[in-house]
Amino acid sequence: MKKIIFSALFALIATGLFAQVQNYNVGDVVDDFTVTDTDGNTWNLYDLTSQGKYVYLDFFFDTCGPCQTTTPIFNEFHDTYGCNQGNLFMLSVNNGTDSDAEVIAFENAFGGDFTHAPAVSAEGGAGAVDTNLGISAYPTYCLIGADNTLLINDIWPIANLSTFANTIPASANAIVMECSLGTQETSVVDFNIYPNPSTGSQINIALASDTASATVVVYDILGSVVYTKTSAQNTFTIQPIVSSGTYIVSITTPSGTANKSLIVQ
Repeated sequence: MKKIIFSALFALIATGLFAQVQNYNVGDVVDDFTVTDTDGNTWNLYDLTSQGKYVYLDFFFDTCGPCQTTTPIFNEFHDTYGCNQGNLFMLSVNNGTDSDAEVIAFENAFGGDFTHAPAVSAEGGAGAVDTNLGISAYPTYCLIGADNTLLINDIWPIANLSTFANTIPASANAIVMECSLGTQETSVVDFNIYPNPSTGSQINIALASDTASATVVVYDILGSVVYTKTSAQNTFTIQPIVSSGTYIVSITTPSGTANKSLIVQ
């Protein structure tokens, strides 16, 4: 049982026999589109791809159960890779049945704690994009390359962050990038990592202010936890990381949560 499919008469549970982007084959050039998200920002596909960005689209509607379950993972993906500031761009596109207010309510209820990807409602032109791609089931997650071709027509099933991370083409040169984890308030947590870049043999953390406790979690590029520690000190050392690569260091204190990237060479 895969996803909810709309028809004029009834809703079915899909069995995974359908390619979810019906109007394009992998390798086809996708038509340009322009949409406006619920915050009033306008996005044009070809403008984004001309900047070298690879565009992930999330097609959804507000009462779709699988959409509610997987949207927070998509937002975690958006947050982990820099909130659209890097070479990846994530955009949630409604099926054309929900208003700005309904999409905002959906994101507030089901979007999770990470910074949310821009979301487009019927009012912002989502329906035309949904129709152009021929979306047949929800949610549908697909990937458009920097050359405007459809690279993946259906990313499914969604287990966790690594599901999305494993679809990133090497040509995207995407890296984990710093982005605020909170969606409702500005973090007041600040810290330094040194040395950074590091050889991984000794990694030091220095909090900018006093705290009763700090929990540090280190994630690899696929979102897996590689280290965790709780400390009552403002300055402490975490265990060596032997594998080179880019990591996210997330620190939570009573004041909030912040994260920064760490490069191990």
